[in-house]
Amino acid sequence: MQKRVHVYYSGSVQGVGFRYTARSLANSLRLNGWVKNVPDGRVELVAEGEENVLKGYLSKIKEELNYCNFKESVSWAQPTGEFNRFEIAF
Repeated sequence: MQKRVHVYYSGSVQGVGFRYTARSLANSLRLNGWVKNVPDGRVELVAEGEENVLKGYLSKIKEELNYCNFKESVSWAQPTGEFNRFEIAF
């Protein structure tokens, strides 16, 4: 089942390669969406794909970036299909 996940990461998430790691992992899993820094110091991520793949993706982010000491706020929705790749947004 296709889903959309929207996540805000807070803590030590900017200036540590968070976006590049998130993009690399998303591309390896063939997910679509984007990740970007937010002016308040958080990182925002939107991704679409199979629900089980998205859940694995979020786990991989925690595993790969465990040195960042971050918290996440996750919400789920129906996909819009608006993305055709995963990129770093500015």
